[in-house]
Amino acid sequence: MRVDIYCRDEAQGKHSYLAVPEGKPIPQEATNTDWHPEAQHVEVDDDHDQLPHYHIEHPLAQIGAKGYAITGVSQQF
Repeated sequence: MRVDIYCRDEAQGKHSYLAVPEGKPIPQEATNTDWHPEAQHVEVDDDHDQLPHYHIEHPLAQIGAKGYAITGVSQQF
């Protein structure tokens, strides 16, 4: 599956990331914050179901359950 990644700035130089299926809008329940595009057409490996660069665990399962996948706050690189 391919996803588009969005980012939002958090306190102390940290970021949160949101993944949605490629070409889909951010679901309404997640649009109340300032997400900006980070990457497009990112491939999620069906066998590993991880996006470690964006600190998103089990993105395919999260997308299946709620239409998007989200990470907690991570360190800025």
